[in-house]
Amino acid sequence: QVQLVESGGGLVQAGGSLRLSCAASGRTFSSYTMGWFRVAPGKEREFVGGISWSGSNTYLTDSVKGRFTISRDNAKNTVYLQMNSLKPEDTAVYYCAAKMSVHYQILTGYTYWGQGTQVTVSS
Repeated sequence: QVQLVESGGGLVQAGGSLRLSCAASGRTFSSYTMGWFRVAPGKEREFVGGISWSGSNTYLTDSVKGRFTISRDNAKNTVYLQMNSLKPEDTAVYYCAAKMSVHYQILTGYTYWGQGTQVTVSS
């Protein structure tokens, strides 16, 4: 099993930056894919992006591409979401997730979830 804990959320002004961290505990296999999701008020869950746990293959949804970067530090069992040029529409609870799958670019199949961290972007 994998336990995930997000951190780094907060309140920022539009145009600002935040870096979210997701620390994983338990056994991590090279085939684990990590992902970030978000739930904005009154909206459905959105797949933000994914990254293969082994290697540097990443995917980001169009709404954040060019502004967000997903990365990892396997030595620390941690995945990051660097968020730059934040917009009010980025306001959401951000969740990290994990799955034992090679399909980092696919939103389905995530079986382990963190509790989420709130990101609020003021205008």
